Amino acid sequence: MVTIFIVTMFFSCESDIKKVQQLNETNFLPTGEADTINLKYTDSGQIKSILKSPKMLDYSSILNPFTEFPKGIHVTLFDNKGNTTTIVSDYAISYKKTSIIDLQGNVTISSQNGKKLETSQLYFDQKNEWFFTENSFKFTDPKGTSNGQGIDFSKDFKVINS
Repeated sequence: MVTIFIVTMFFSCESDIKKVQQLNETNFLPTGEADTINLKYTDSGQIKSILKSPKMLDYSSILNPFTEFPKGIHVTLFDNKGNTTTIVSDYAISYKKTSIIDLQGNVTISSQNGKKLETSQLYFDQKNEWFFTENSFKFTDPKGTSNGQGIDFSKDFKVINS
């Protein structure tokens, strides 16, 4: 009788590894989703930045909230004198708690005075208005072009460490 019971239990259990794996998956669903955004950030009546993106996903309801731009971004930053810095990347993710933006894929930053940086990944610290990467980069300015590994700089390219 015990043998029949054990054999019955053994054959009644399914061994479907895919179902077990699905139990361990966490599905992130965005709180909000927007197509073709054109966001202007102002402070004291002056435009400080313009963000354009074909797609934005907002994950603000999770423990570590973030905003994702899976189809890339085009950002124009303005300083107090009206000078611009343009940032373009294929993908971006902005972390709300740390105010860090992770830019990935064909990242290009160019300033109004002809300085340009190209790299595969770049981080932007919004609080300190500071860019940094450990990846290889190409920097071009009116004096010439330089390549290197790892760089950090202010948003206006006035301070550069590499």
